[in-house]
Amino acid sequence: MAREYDLVIIGGGTGGYVAAIRAAQLGLKTAVVEKEDLGGTCLHKGCIPTKTFLRSAEIYRNAKKADLFGVEISSFHFNLNQLQERKRNVINQLHQGIKGLMKKGKIDCYYGTARLLGPSIFSPIAGGTVSVEMNDGSPNEMLLPKYIILATGAKPRPFHGIDFDGKRILNSDQMLELEQLPKSMLIIGGGVIGIEWASCLNDFGVDVTVLEYGERILPQEDASISKELEKQMKKRGIQIVTNAEVIPSSIEKNDHSVKLTAKVNGEEKQYEGEQMLISIGRIGNIENLGLENTEIETESSFIKVNEVYQTKEKHIYAIGDCIGGMQLAHVATSEALIAVEHIASGKKKTVNYRRIPRCIYSFPEVASIGLTEEEAKKLGADVKIGIFPFKGVGKAVVYGETEGFVKIIADQQTDDLLGVHMIGPDVTNLISEASLAFLLDATPWEIGEVIHPHPSLSEVFYEAALAVDGKAIHF
Repeated sequence: MAREYDLVIIGGGTGGYVAAIRAAQLGLKTAVVEKEDLGGTCLHKGCIPTKTFLRSAEIYRNAKKADLFGVEISSFHFNLNQLQERKRNVINQLHQGIKGLMKKGKIDCYYGTARLLGPSIFSPIAGGTVSVEMNDGSPNEMLLPKYIILATGAKPRPFHGIDFDGKRILNSDQMLELEQLPKSMLIIGGGVIGIEWASCLNDFGVDVTVLEYGERILPQEDASISKELEKQMKKRGIQIVTNAEVIPSSIEKNDHSVKLTAKVNGEEKQYEGEQMLISIGRIGNIENLGLENTEIETESSFIKVNEVYQTKEKHIYAIGDCIGGMQLAHVATSEALIAVEHIASGKKKTVNYRRIPRCIYSFPEVASIGLTEEEAKKLGADVKIGIFPFKGVGKAVVYGETEGFVKIIADQQTDDLLGVHMIGPDVTNLISEASLAFLLDATPWEIGEVIHPHPSLSEVFYEAALAVDGKAIHF
């Protein structure tokens, strides 16, 4: 007998469980089907565990220079086993919190593999029934929802069929399960994931080489940010090779290392590392969902949706990483809320992706929102730019972290804020003020009118806003 619901969500990651909570708040009888554990990639294989690693890297890095602050540490060392234990504890604490929220919202959770069925005795419409093959081996559950949200996430993109063996050649999921640190690491891909791991491993004393196919690392960020981060990472001893086309057939591994050849600006060069991380993006988890039983359209492994996240089957929505775009947890959250509210009331709201903050938790940190300078100019904007360095901020000097800057891009004619780009200490928190400025349609002049506490790192945003019109105080 099929169990009836107003909404069934396939996938219990950030987008999925947020959708479930909001649906329950709006009075919808809701169920979540999760293949593994609630929290999904972000909690178990992405945001939270990687930032746990990066936090340990930060503490270890600061311990090395403690004497500069008058703190003498006679002996310390890095313990990977202890870090792994802390990572598990952090994940478990947050996992228990999510399960508590499911219970509070009276949301049913089914642990198993979901599949959309074609028209059947349960439902005359395609995808009207969700069959769940239960993990515990019990008989399949048949769920009959009025609406469905697909929130199945994504997984690491393979590289020309190269096998992720988890020993010599790893993806980002497998990196989190390292039992010991290698002496050296090759990283294919200079995007967000590759750069965060390069920074983290370097702090732990690993010899890191990053091979990036494009002209620069972080190709989606403002060119000035990419240039500054590359300079700072090279200063720390990280080897960054751009315009590097790795030849897949050249990759060979043995019991001790991985070797490869890359064409760098047309010249073949050899590289070797004890292990290799492949981080060239992610692809949607859409296999074996039963999409072939529906009219749902896909493109390049991602599900196609409209502005309110409906698929071609109007009772089926899709959100988060499985639809591509900006694969960020806070994006999935925003999409989840819009989809659920459209289901519950027909309310049409959209995500303005230009107002989504982007964060990279390397050292130094990077954060941005809005258009890059290049994008703004391509759109025909007459731009004016304010840049203020952290070395002009007293709190940054106190911290001993004065490298980096904030760059604000505005329209010369309208004074509209077009983009904010940051590199330096704690900018992944500072970017929230820029996000609020975008929401309130603030101009640089208005940002400059906000009184910021002294001494604080936030003064850098105020000074950069003043710098747009040549009125910065401390530089």
